[in-house]
Amino acid sequence: MNAANAITLSRFPFLFAIAGLLYAPFPFSHTLAFLLYLLTGLSDWLDGYVARHCAMVSNFGKFMDALSDKILMLGLFVLFLTIEILPRIAIFAVLAMLGREFFVTGIRLVAISRSIVIAAEQSGKIKTVIQMVSVGAFICEQAIDHDFRWLPFHLEVAGAMHAFAMVLFVVGTVCAIESGIRYTVKYRSIFTGNS
Repeated sequence: MNAANAITLSRFPFLFAIAGLLYAPFPFSHTLAFLLYLLTGLSDWLDGYVARHCAMVSNFGKFMDALSDKILMLGLFVLFLTIEILPRIAIFAVLAMLGREFFVTGIRLVAISRSIVIAAEQSGKIKTVIQMVSVGAFICEQAIDHDFRWLPFHLEVAGAMHAFAMVLFVVGTVCAIESGIRYTVKYRSIFTGNS
């Protein structure tokens, strides 16, 4: 355990804190959830920066960085379905993302058993960034809708933010499926046992 890995692992309690704030009834809880989510995004950059500049790069860190991002994103998307930020039909997109993440993580675990570490691919990183912005936009919309109703045009702004978040959600889902196919093709020798 080092500082970089501790920052990575902090995203797990952040997930529960954000979920609790989105459920909380007190004023500005949704705004606090948005601010905490921004802090979570900062931690995603900070752990890599600390690892590279303080000679803390490790196989554990590489694996946990990717895994913590997956758990954070999928956990929040499931939460959004539960509290109806996402429409019910989005369950199919969330299931597709879950399937992709479990499959890719399975490939990584098999690779690790053979002393092979699979770092995140560029397509996977792009997918994660799109999903992160989408989640942030959804939480921002909730903050506007719940905590800033006194502002003029708050409904229009919240509606525009929701539409933006939904577009990114769809794009992120497509990217998740596409990057999953890329992993399958590139590392097919690992799960077929021919490596």
